[in-house]
Amino acid sequence: MRAVVQRVMRGVARVGETPVGVIGRGVVVLLGVGDGDSPAEADAMADKLAHLRFFDDSAGKLNRSLLDVGGEVLLVPQFTLYGDTSRGRRPSFARAAPPERAAPLCARVAERLRAHGIRVATGRFGASMLVEIYNDGPVTLVLEVVPRARATPGTH
Repeated sequence: MRAVVQRVMRGVARVGETPVGVIGRGVVVLLGVGDGDSPAEADAMADKLAHLRFFDDSAGKLNRSLLDVGGEVLLVPQFTLYGDTSRGRRPSFARAAPPERAAPLCARVAERLRAHGIRVATGRFGASMLVEIYNDGPVTLVLEVVPRARATPGTH
C-alpha cells in the first residue's frame, strides 16, 4: 500500500462541481492499493498515518501527530500510485489491486482512522475527481506498507 501524504490547511475532493469530501487542518492522503495488499496492510497504513509526526511542535520540529493536533484526513483513492513506467512512456497498472479488492481496503483505512478518533472525509472511489490541496509548509511524504509476504527486514 502506498500513500502520498500532504499536510494541509484545507482539502476538498469534488466530483464535478459537488464537494464529496472537505477537511480543515490535517492531511490529504492519496492512497494506492497494491495487488498483494490485505487488511493487515490497511491497518498498518492507518496506524502509521494516525501516529506519524507530521506537525510542528513549539520548537518548529515535526513532533506532533494527527492525534496530537486534532487533525483531519481527506482520503483519496489513487490507483495511479502503482503506475509503472519502466517499460516505456505509457504507465502499466498491473501492480494495482483491482477495484473490487481496493475499494474495501481504502474503506478499511478510513474506518481504522475513525477508530482512532480522527475525522475522515473521503473522495469517491472510481470517480474522476478534482482535488484541492492547500499544502501547509509544504510538507509532503511518501509512505509505503509492504505486504508481509514481500517484506524484507526494515521495510515496515
